[in-house]
Amino acid sequence: MPTSSPFTLDDLRRILLEGAGAEDGVDLTGDIIDTEFTALGYDSLALLETSGRIEREYDISLDDSAVADAATPRGLIDTVNTQLSAASNA
Repeated sequence: MPTSSPFTLDDLRRILLEGAGAEDGVDLTGDIIDTEFTALGYDSLALLETSGRIEREYDISLDDSAVADAATPRGLIDTVNTQLSAASNA
């Protein structure tokens, strides 16, 4: 479902929960925007699953190295929004 709306933290939370769940004791509803994924309990495999879900849902392609470099939700959201913007301008 391509969209002109920006990808938000709420979108990321939903996709993380759908794809990888949440580790016991981690509150994804809090202020996690600058918390490293590893501190939230998500490893590289969970992020790979998450990026795949984002690609399918938003009909974009994410660069694997850009996803790997996105250590926090803010970084991944920025990466996704960059791709969404590029796709809408193509």
